[in-house]
Amino acid sequence: MLLGYFVRKIIEGKISENAEKKARELIERARIKAEEEKKSIILEGKEEIYKLKTETERELKERRHELLTLERRILQREENLERKEEQILKKEQEIEYRLSEIKELQKKQIEELQNIAQLTREEAKELLLIRLEEELQKDIAIRIKEAETKFREMADRKAKEILSEAIQRCAVDHTVESTVSVVSLPSEEMKGRIIGREGRNIRTFETLTGVDLIIDDTPEAVVLSSFDPIRREIARVALEKLVKDGRIHPARIEEMVSKAKKEVENRIREEGERAILEVGIHNLHPDLVKTLGRLYYRSSYGQNVLQHSIEVAKLAGIIAAELHLDSGMARRAGLLHDIGKAVDYESEGSHAILGSELLKKYDEHPDIVHAVAAHHEEVPLIKLLDIIIQVADSISAVRPGARRESIEIYIKRLEKLEEIAMSFPGVEKAYAIQAGREVRVIVNPDNVDDLSATRLAYQIAKKIEKEMEYPGQIKVTVIRETRAIEYAR
Repeated sequence: MLLGYFVRKIIEGKISENAEKKARELIERARIKAEEEKKSIILEGKEEIYKLKTETERELKERRHELLTLERRILQREENLERKEEQILKKEQEIEYRLSEIKELQKKQIEELQNIAQLTREEAKELLLIRLEEELQKDIAIRIKEAETKFREMADRKAKEILSEAIQRCAVDHTVESTVSVVSLPSEEMKGRIIGREGRNIRTFETLTGVDLIIDDTPEAVVLSSFDPIRREIARVALEKLVKDGRIHPARIEEMVSKAKKEVENRIREEGERAILEVGIHNLHPDLVKTLGRLYYRSSYGQNVLQHSIEVAKLAGIIAAELHLDSGMARRAGLLHDIGKAVDYESEGSHAILGSELLKKYDEHPDIVHAVAAHHEEVPLIKLLDIIIQVADSISAVRPGARRESIEIYIKRLEKLEEIAMSFPGVEKAYAIQAGREVRVIVNPDNVDDLSATRLAYQIAKKIEKEMEYPGQIKVTVIRETRAIEYAR
């Protein structure tokens, strides 16, 4: 074991000596390699420095050459300028000499002219000025007249261009008012259910909606007739719901008519919002939006009033933009100019004045309020916006196919029929139906008895004969209905 230990120590010592020797060799090789790399890097650096130095010297030589060239050019220009300056001085001297000669000649000419005309210089000058003034006044008058004619023609041409461009750029559809709506039925058997036992369903429906329900030989269809489009739309929606549901009786009819009224009110609000979005105006009071939407169901000479208002707004905006005015305010005034037609049946007065009062109530801009009031010249036109709205309204109204007078006259006649019926005490509702050939009057049973109902029908008929002109005859139907309602609990 001792021998093995000593042998192991001797072997480990030799291995250690060999390892140290190899390590020293590796270190020596690394040092030699590092020295060689150091020398090569120094040589490369010196070569790079030499190249940079050479390039720098070459660039300096080129710059010096360019500077010498520029210096020679500048010297040549200075010499040229000096020569030109000498020439200019000589010419100035010549000009001064010539001017002195001209002055001498002028003096001699003036003296000769004074001798010939026997006038002093001041007198001749005054006479000449008088003649020039007379000629200038004539020329000025002629020029002013020509300018007025020219500018008037230019203004007319520009106005026509603005209006024609506004009409071309504004393409708004219009609708012609209809007085009937057709409701499709799933089968002929549905007509009997709509009529009901002894006609109670159809009577209830017509009483609640104020619309005439016409059931004829048309297959699988019934017709709703009324001059009031809002009533007709409520009746159409309610009847479609009843037909779809299948349960048709007076209580169900009343429920569906109530739902239809709410739907039509929502549609009115949606149409008002659509109109303001289409025109691009903001911050309009919600009540004005709803009132504006009612115009969707109004017509003027067959032209849908809401579509007409949108068209007027677009035309007014285009015209205002061409004249470098506030197109946003013009569009707002154009959209609201006929809003009074939505409330003219509730209050006395023209729609322009009613509309301006309504807008004033909701704090609209005073210029817009005045433009709405003045678009039919019921108040004086003051600002340019008033004229723009009036012109846009006229363009929308008079363009071909926009309006039909016959429908407007027809609707006014039906409204007059209802107005006469409503003027009597005890009348709750009045509906003109059958294209104005019949008036159905619903009275309060507590205030009007059976005998009074007969007398009321006679009085209404006589008043219609006295105040209206109409073809044929008009039937007056007074309806007095008493309902007894009790609940089983």
